[in-house]
Amino acid sequence: MQSINAMHIHRWSALKRVQIILSFLLVSTYLLAGCATNRATATVSPSVDLAALKSMYVKLIPSDNSGVGEEIASKLRTKGVVVKTGAEDPKEKVDAIVTYIDKWHWDITLYMLALSVSFREFETNIVMANGSSLHTSLTRLSQTEMIEEVIGNIYNNAKLRIIKTAN
Repeated sequence: MQSINAMHIHRWSALKRVQIILSFLLVSTYLLAGCATNRATATVSPSVDLAALKSMYVKLIPSDNSGVGEEIASKLRTKGVVVKTGAEDPKEKVDAIVTYIDKWHWDITLYMLALSVSFREFETNIVMANGSSLHTSLTRLSQTEMIEEVIGNIYNNAKLRIIKTAN
């Protein structure tokens, strides 16, 4: 009789251990799911033809120690745009003023959490196109990859809009 009770207790404790492990895994998965967020969006005003924007001015953030603004300018140059940069408002007329907001986060290392880039009209400061990207720790991208994603999505969104309009 005692050996049957010992088997029953042993089986019960094994089941209890499995329950505890499964509960731990479930809670861990739930908590870590928030660390794996990634979101990228882009909108372009229907009246804007990005191909017609040949000159832009990237307005630098004075506290930008990572060179984000200069790297955005470099990426725009690969699109055939003549780009100037500076922390002050542009002195000469350009087709668009480019503004950006970068947000950094510390998780063992410092990384870019979010980037938002806007193309604005020179005279009115109205947003013509906007793109943003958010990548949390588990899906983090390098600064270069974030810039490529945002600028790429803005230009791709404009191309998709043209294709939809043509059909």
